[in-house]
Amino acid sequence: MDGLLILDKPRGCTSHDVVLEVRRLLRLQRVGHAGTLDPEATGVLIVALGQATRFFPYLSGQDKAYAGTIRLGYATDTYDATGRPTSEDRAPVFPSPDEVSAAMKSLEGVMLQSPPPYSAKKLGGRPAYRLARARKTFALTPVRVTIRAFTLKSYAPPFAAFEAACSSGTYIRSLAHELGQRLGCGAHLFDLRRTASGPYGLDHTLSLGEVESAAAQGRIDKIVIPLEELLPEATAVILTPEAVGRARNGSPVPFEQPAESPFEVREAGEDRLFRLFEPSGRLLGLARLTAAGSALRPVLVIP
Repeated sequence: MDGLLILDKPRGCTSHDVVLEVRRLLRLQRVGHAGTLDPEATGVLIVALGQATRFFPYLSGQDKAYAGTIRLGYATDTYDATGRPTSEDRAPVFPSPDEVSAAMKSLEGVMLQSPPPYSAKKLGGRPAYRLARARKTFALTPVRVTIRAFTLKSYAPPFAAFEAACSSGTYIRSLAHELGQRLGCGAHLFDLRRTASGPYGLDHTLSLGEVESAAAQGRIDKIVIPLEELLPEATAVILTPEAVGRARNGSPVPFEQPAESPFEVREAGEDRLFRLFEPSGRLLGLARLTAAGSALRPVLVIP
């Protein structure tokens, strides 16, 4: 049982709780998730089964999209609605819609973002949230992220509904906190729903109930996205029978750019990812270009 389940994570459970439930339902040990969602957040959660767990380095780095609500007026220690206020409630005075939109716009682009103190980031092997609960003083290393879009959808003070598109590793809680600082009124994330992770959106999602029903009816294969359909943005290359043997051993296989290729391979760089297929259509693995650009070097081979 190898492939992906795109689930709609319910509110009130951790991403790991979802993994444990899928393991129970499918009686499968090799299950994992890509892209953690906070317990109170909902939406798209990629769950990998079997060999698909080896694709995490490529799946977890994809862009994400969100919709949610930010509560203006005061900040909290967790940067969301579960925390304690760390600033006075300035409810009588709220910025205008134009001011909120302008502040959101100013946060778009590449930035160094500090993760929330109450997060799973580790310091000395301990999660930051445990240090925060113990009232320890510490600082988390800022991470470079890209906010591709951060827009105001509706505004009824103190609540600002928003949509955001960002690079992997972005904390929307930190984005809400930073918005409050820029506006000078404090803010925290009130609710959040992930609407897309890479190519998968809410229209691809299943509930845990649907997974349970499929398992009971013996039709899990009908809801699992197979390995052959993963990473559709990566160029597909069908190998010759001779090249299949070389690739299985991890050896580079010759590659010649097709005459009518829609991209320039040698200009793409060595980081461009390719999907290697056997003549039968089975996915053999993933590869990258060698430095010379004339061969594909396997980086992942499926048994």
